[in-house]
Order: sequence, then C-alpha cells, then structure tokens
Amino acid sequence: MYIILSILSLLGIIYGYLMFRYGEGWKRLQSFKPVNPISGRTKVTVIIPARDEEDNLPPLLQALKAQTYPAELFEVIVIDDFSTDGTAEAVRNFPATNVRLLQLSQHLSAEQRLNSYKKKAIEMAVDRATGDIIMTTDADCEMGPEWIMRMVQFYETYQPKFIAAPVSFHKEDNFFKALQSLDFMTMQGITGALAALKSGTMCNGANLAYERKVFYEVGGFKGIDNIASGDDMLLMFKIYRAYPEGVLYMKTEDAIVRTLPVDTFKAFMNQRIRWSSKADKYDDKRLIWVLALVYFWNVGILLAGIAALFMPALRLWMLGLLVYKVLVEFYFLIPVARFFDKTSLLSRFIPGQLFHIPYIVVAGWLGKFGSYQWKGRKVK
Repeated sequence: MYIILSILSLLGIIYGYLMFRYGEGWKRLQSFKPVNPISGRTKVTVIIPARDEEDNLPPLLQALKAQTYPAELFEVIVIDDFSTDGTAEAVRNFPATNVRLLQLSQHLSAEQRLNSYKKKAIEMAVDRATGDIIMTTDADCEMGPEWIMRMVQFYETYQPKFIAAPVSFHKEDNFFKALQSLDFMTMQGITGALAALKSGTMCNGANLAYERKVFYEVGGFKGIDNIASGDDMLLMFKIYRAYPEGVLYMKTEDAIVRTLPVDTFKAFMNQRIRWSSKADKYDDKRLIWVLALVYFWNVGILLAGIAALFMPALRLWMLGLLVYKVLVEFYFLIPVARFFDKTSLLSRFIPGQLFHIPYIVVAGWLGKFGSYQWKGRKVK
C-alpha cells in the first residue's frame, strides 16, 4: 500500500506542477486586440457539416447572416450528411444568397460505408470553396457578430497557417450540463495555455480556421481518413509538422463560439469516448504524455477512494488528496472562467469531482478498447 501511495503522491506532485504551468501559460496568453482595419481582399468559406440538425441550423445561420464581415467576402457551405429530418430544407429556405447546400447523398450511395463521414463532408466542401480561408464550426453552435471579422484580422496580422479559437458551452440549465461546461472549459483553457507555452497544440473543430491551399499542401485528411474523429486536431498536427510556427491560438471574447452540452449521460459518454479514442493517434507526443499522466492520476485517486471505503486509516489521507486536487485545479480554472464569463459555475466544481474522476477513468478506457455511437452510427 505504501508503494501505491508513494506513486500516487509523485503523480500528484507532477500534476500540480502541470496545473501551475498551465495557469501561468493562460495568464501569459495575450488577448488579441486588432489595431488595423481589414484589407477587404481575404475571402472566407465557413464549412458546417450537419446530420439531423433542422432545429439547430436556423439560429446558427442567423448568427452568420448577422456577421459584420462584408457578406460579399464570405460564403457558407452546409454539408448535409444523410439527414433523415428537414436539415436540407432548413438550408434551402434560409434567406441569404451566400449560403449553399451540399448533400453527401448526391455523391455517395447510402450503402457505401466510411469510417469518417464528417471528414468526407469537409473535404467535399473544401473542394468547392472559393475562400482563401476555411473556417469550420458545428451545426449546434452560435457566435457573435464579430466572429469572422476577428478571425480575418488575426490572419491578416500574423499570417498563420492554422488558427485555433475559443469554444464554450452555453444554456447550462441543470447541474449535469454545468459539469459538462466546467470540464469543457478546462480543456479550452489548456488549449490556450499550451499555445502560450509552446509545449503542445490543441483545438476544437467548432472554431478553427486554416488556409485552403495549406489543406491541399499537407494532403488534407489523407492518412487520417480511416479515423472516425479528428477532423480538427489530427489535421492541425499535419499542418503543425509542415509549419511549426504557423499554428496559433486566438484569444478574444469576440470570437468565442458557443455550443450545446448534451442532454443525457449516454450521449455524454459517447461524446467523451469519441474524444478519447483519438488520443493515441496524436503526432505530438508531449500531449500523449500529458493525457497519460492525467489518466493515471485519476485512476489512482479512484482506486484510493475505493480502498478508503474499507480502510478507515486511508480516509483522512484521501480527503487531503482531494483537497489538493481541487486547489491546484482552481488555481488554473478561475482565470479561465473569468475569460469565458463562467465564474458562476465554479460552485459546482467541488461536488462535480464525484462525477469527473470516474468518468475520466471509464471514458479513457473505452476510448482505447471500446466503441461508441456518433450521429446514429456505431464506431469502433
């Protein structure tokens, strides 16, 4: 038992150091404050893969119609991925001349089986895009009117090849959704911190941009098209290999994209298993080591907690371990919550540990050895 406790203590020390570094990295990350007007020459294509999203698409398309970036300089391509509802009609009926619809059903047969329909959808849209910059988001997202404008200003200022930008959950109307939001916000904070520390790269497909010509230069999704997920990070790693200084993170409240938490525990686990499933596919080995540390740290805490139920002598030690975990994570999370205007959710953080620790362990295991449902399809 003492050997296990010693290993767990060592993992805790490393984890605490990691959280401290991430906290310093987030504070070091400068907010983007544009000083120059747009050139008026950068054309943008916004790509939105959609499957059974008739309810979510209208508010997203309305948010895009309200963008301050000139409408003649950007187009929106929605790719209908074999939807069984009114997704296609929602796009066709939307009153905007710069919104286009593509349908996978017109290019693939329903019997054809792919492991990544989303990558195929994006690839088809990129082929038909007219923009110099590809921006992607998800069908259940919304954003403020400055989203495209800030992305273009950032691009024209720094000339990156790939831009990762912030994503946040919204409409957290119950405790379960608040816990999802806290967990997701932590990942977003780490994304920005890694960029500032230049010690890794992360992104989320709900809010990113890249040069269209670079997509082809790195071969698009070739070599990663057999992996169901990863249309965001795995593509980013390909671009990062070609342009290590060309992958940047844009930190600004004006560019936050807001998406919805899931409604059920089953949907949540499928989502997190999907995210975990690509962990060993990352080319950036620094990130793999970090994920392994976080996973085994949580495994250790879970096992120690179970042991403490039967060994009273461990209970005080276990309580101290949990207090330590909460404190080091709070140090990192509080400034991140301020940026996303989510400090009101922090009161759920401590009770949420009883949910967070087991889910990390289970999702990590099933992400490697299990399967999951995504958009009504079973993926191994």
